[in-house]
Amino acid sequence: MTDADRTRRVLLIRHGQTAWSLSNQHTGRTDIDLTPRGEQDAAALAGLADRIGLCRPYVIASPRRRAQRTAELAGLHVDETSELFAEWDYGDYEGLTRLEIQRDHEPGWTIWTHGARGGESVADMTRRVDAAVDHVEARLPESDVIVVSHGHFSRSFICRFLGWPITQGAAVDLRPAGSALLAEPDGDRRLSELRGPEGYWASAASI
Repeated sequence: MTDADRTRRVLLIRHGQTAWSLSNQHTGRTDIDLTPRGEQDAAALAGLADRIGLCRPYVIASPRRRAQRTAELAGLHVDETSELFAEWDYGDYEGLTRLEIQRDHEPGWTIWTHGARGGESVADMTRRVDAAVDHVEARLPESDVIVVSHGHFSRSFICRFLGWPITQGAAVDLRPAGSALLAEPDGDRRLSELRGPEGYWASAASI
């Protein structure tokens, strides 16, 4: 099979568990370490690219320590680190849970509908993720791509790669140390598979 004939694929990996992901606190700029469970789950990702047969994967990671450590434990050599692939900037809501934000600041708030006060709006995030998608697309003729990043970023990336509004990310479930495989067979983009930290792969059509 020539490069022109191969199915182009993007593997998104969310960093492993942190204390704040465990407590559902929004973690954007805060540079926080993985928990022991997070390190264990990240290490379990080792060899995943080979198991699913990625072609010469080029690895891009968020600059945050939790993403860099996840890549390291997964045995991935990071080719590029970029703020384009950082988590949503939660602004005034950094470190707060959704319930706290709804109770104390904005009833009915979600990141997908309201954005973050003092941080990135939905439009801001859409523009940044679109730039990240363009950046990845530029690599795909040469190789598959692995992105090690964050929950809301990865869910947003899935939406924009597939041409969906970013708000559809609310319907995508990506757990810490989980991953999502995007594929482009014959130019037809799809969310091919989702994986949880337990190592279970499921067809996206069944979720």
